[in-house]
Amino acid sequence: MYNEELEKLIEMALMDGELTEKEKQILFKKAEKFGVDLDEFEMVLDAKLFEKQKDSKSTNSAPKSDKLGDVKKCPACGSIAPSFASKCADCGTEFRNIDASQNITKFFEKLDELESNRKVVLFNTSEDKSGFSVGTLLKWWIFWWILLPIKLINFIINKSKPAKWSTTDSRKEEMVMNFPVPNSREEIIEFITLSVSKIKQVSFIKKFDEEGKYITKWNSIWKKKAEQVFMKAKLSMKDDSSTVKSIEQILLDARVIKSKK
Repeated sequence: MYNEELEKLIEMALMDGELTEKEKQILFKKAEKFGVDLDEFEMVLDAKLFEKQKDSKSTNSAPKSDKLGDVKKCPACGSIAPSFASKCADCGTEFRNIDASQNITKFFEKLDELESNRKVVLFNTSEDKSGFSVGTLLKWWIFWWILLPIKLINFIINKSKPAKWSTTDSRKEEMVMNFPVPNSREEIIEFITLSVSKIKQVSFIKKFDEEGKYITKWNSIWKKKAEQVFMKAKLSMKDDSSTVKSIEQILLDARVIKSKK
């Protein structure tokens, strides 16, 4: 796909199934030298790393699998349970997946890494937006009949514009929506709690400006993912109503879902 020298470097870097920051810098430097689009190169690199880790994981973990088709067996008593169950119906043992919990941590770390590598500043936060100086008040007092229609027109124009969205945001959105729903009680609670923490409140005044619309769009993405995980929780923990209610309350407090009352 790329220059033979670059392909060989990629193969060497991914040989151990890991990609250090130093290796990544070397690869990017070499890719830039060959005129490769860096955003595209990063996507290809992530895909190759994912495939390498998946192959390695399937090879190493296949003999240890406790899954039998669409069911799994309890490690404590050996009873068969549905693959989505969070605990054994016979002995009450909770099914925990250490790898899945680590994947949640790595997932949020990867999102933070993508954000830190953003090349374009989304919003100019250096400007003073308070707008309540004496000069401003005098200007509004004298020219309100001109300024008010201008502000109204700007409001209508801004309201009709879509949220500012970059390649970084598209990649982050894809990661969020494609992340596999956790399976155990602890993992579901952990993921929903972290997802809800990403949801930010937007005041009505800011709701239709660029930053407000951007935050609102990301809020809708996290809410959609949290709802997806909640649906899984209701299925996998149907015998643990107290935990389901606790998760539901977290989502109600964050205004992800509406009360049925």
